[in-house]
Amino acid sequence: MIASHIHNIRCMWIKMIGKGQAAKVPARVDPYRASRDKVIGALSRSSQAMLKLLRASIDNGGKLPFTPAWLNFPNDVVHFLAYFVAHEGHHRGQTILLARQLNPRLSTEVTDGVWQWTKRRKEAR
Repeated sequence: MIASHIHNIRCMWIKMIGKGQAAKVPARVDPYRASRDKVIGALSRSSQAMLKLLRASIDNGGKLPFTPAWLNFPNDVVHFLAYFVAHEGHHRGQTILLARQLNPRLSTEVTDGVWQWTKRRKEAR
């Protein structure tokens, strides 16, 4: 459910900030019914769409393509990226905590690996 939430929030940002200009909004997933494989595929699609949104913001002089009136932080790409990283980092921590509580514990390779962004990026290609 947490991974579905991450994907669905990405979709919300792509829809609200991109306004169809920067990237196609991926289909949302049902957090109660989506299979592991479906969520993994969805995360890949929303990741690529978020990259397009960030690139469009950079190309737009560092400003988001569209700024909703309700946005509660500055409309530049740096603040948006900071929010985005904090949100996803929070949920990575939640996922690890839940796995520890449910046993068996995740391996050090997994818990340390979620922070190995360069390695994960190479795997995604």
